[in-house]
Amino acid sequence: MSKEACPVQEKFKTMIGGQALIEGIMMRGPESQAIVVRSPKEGLVEKIDPLKKKSGILTWPLIRGIVNFGGSLTSGVKSLMWSAEHADLDDGETDEPSKLDQWLEKKLGSEKFMSVVVTFAVILGMGFSLLLFFLLPMLLGNLLQRLTGCGVVVQHLTEGVFRIVIFLGYMILISKMKDMRRVFSYHGAEHKTIRCYEARLPLTVENVRGMTRKHPRCGTSFLFVVMALSILLFTVISAVLNAWIPGLRELQQNSRVLYNLLMMGLKLLVMLPLVVSVSYEINRLVGRYDNRFTRILTAPGMWFQNFTTNEPDDSMIEVAIRALELVLPKQEGSDKW
Repeated sequence: MSKEACPVQEKFKTMIGGQALIEGIMMRGPESQAIVVRSPKEGLVEKIDPLKKKSGILTWPLIRGIVNFGGSLTSGVKSLMWSAEHADLDDGETDEPSKLDQWLEKKLGSEKFMSVVVTFAVILGMGFSLLLFFLLPMLLGNLLQRLTGCGVVVQHLTEGVFRIVIFLGYMILISKMKDMRRVFSYHGAEHKTIRCYEARLPLTVENVRGMTRKHPRCGTSFLFVVMALSILLFTVISAVLNAWIPGLRELQQNSRVLYNLLMMGLKLLVMLPLVVSVSYEINRLVGRYDNRFTRILTAPGMWFQNFTTNEPDDSMIEVAIRALELVLPKQEGSDKW
């Protein structure tokens, strides 16, 4: 890893955030979202979409976390697909659409077909994440309980440790892949550019290059908080339920399979949304304030960015600067966090 740049004192905190894509970056501001991709043939390719402002119950604490997480997931998949389409990774040589793709596009139309593809990608991605980071640790925790006869608290604590180990191992493993190294370099460019903007310095390649590639509101840091918080909430809530509902202990002894299915449903349908919501509010807190308490909260996520961000080259920084410029609000300062 390259030597980490010294952080520059920020003058304010912006609500603008981004996402690394395939040979590009998506930036999301208070009024619009922009995607900028570097194409070998077309240079910088841009796409700008206005954003609808949320209001009412969708902005309430705990509810807004789930709403924003779902919106970010869908938007992220769309942006990723758009970047892959325009990055010309195969030097213009693309495979012919399959007969199924052609039939679906003919029946649904291009817009509906793309919506179906995105929906399927989101469902597939969420399914894979739930299987790898939640169901697999639960199975391992249950296996440990069966082998050792440990109590509920120990079982769920161990399950949480399995979850974090699997998550860390997965992210570190993909960080070694050639294509992902470039994506993580764009991730670093995104962070550096936002840092430069928050320092109120002119958005130039030279200024951005000197910024740190770590940011406390990083999306991967958010996922790390979700993993860590799930250990606490899953353990506490599961222990309380087993203590308050004697029937659960009897069910665990008499029908382990049914008990595991019930706990799995409770975790995925009730506890997991709660974890995401609370994690989102924590992310807002650490993004708004900078003190010893928030630095302690962000320390694990900031460390984790050693694996999910790389130092970008100047061409990547140019992409990040352009993407940020496209989403700057009309009224200066209206994007303050």
